[in-house]
Amino acid sequence: MTKKIIFMGTPDFSVPVLEALIKSEYEVVAVVTQPDRPKGRKRKLTAPPVKETALKYNLPVLQPEKIRHNYEDLLSYNPDLIVTAAYGQILPKEILEGPKYGCVNVHASLLPELRGGAPIHYAIMQGKDETGITIMYMAEALDAGDIISQRSIKIDEEDHVGSLHDKLSTIGSELLIDTLPELFDETIKPQKQNDDEATYAYNIKREQEKIDWNQSAQEIYNHVRGLHPWPVAYTVYEEQNIKIWWVTKISEEAKETPGTIIKIEDDGILVATGDQKVIKITELQVPGKKRIKAEDFLRGSSDYFQEGKQLG
Repeated sequence: MTKKIIFMGTPDFSVPVLEALIKSEYEVVAVVTQPDRPKGRKRKLTAPPVKETALKYNLPVLQPEKIRHNYEDLLSYNPDLIVTAAYGQILPKEILEGPKYGCVNVHASLLPELRGGAPIHYAIMQGKDETGITIMYMAEALDAGDIISQRSIKIDEEDHVGSLHDKLSTIGSELLIDTLPELFDETIKPQKQNDDEATYAYNIKREQEKIDWNQSAQEIYNHVRGLHPWPVAYTVYEEQNIKIWWVTKISEEAKETPGTIIKIEDDGILVATGDQKVIKITELQVPGKKRIKAEDFLRGSSDYFQEGKQLG
């Protein structure tokens, strides 16, 4: 008999995982996702990517505001397994204990490292050389369930959240499909996580987005790419918040105070860092304007940034 699966997920990361399940030998009987939310300047009510995908395949969609208070409809489908991937809410005990084969999660880190909602951001911001996907049984504690399978991936020096997100999403969908046969055959041997080794990747807060120019050039580079293309790093110049979309490392030394604009070149703005090295701002966004390459901005606003002034 075909195994019945309920999928729970919300953002773009979840879509390849859902599509892999739809195209598999298993039956996706329903999809659970977050409610539609207002987006953009016009605050237009927008469906999550997972909902759009589910409707494309004519699958039933459930969107409870709080799953812990409204799970009866979900359980009425009598799923054999629930699969989650970046759903965005903690599942109550009633759901975790419902399906015969339990609930599993596709998580974008090598647990127990980087439990939480922003593991891709933190992996890059912390300068890690590798990360990966973990398929795990869900528990009531945050990402603390037993590990079923893992697959690692190298983090390239040029990777940012967007590129690594796409790689991990694809790997997650592949690893899940590879893992399910043994899960349903009940031949897997889950491994308990070592809680003493756990680290956390909580959702990014606004204050974390600000660049600290006292850090080394490498740390600043990791910070910018670890927030690109969302939520985007920023710095303060002349009491205005300037979004910094991209930077490059320059093999020059700088004795100026960290954050000092030491030179303005045709293609970017050179800034001193905490280890006496230099970062070049190559893509930015000033208040009220669109994202733009630094060379294009400087061509039209050559006097906006001044050498010797401070970024904070």
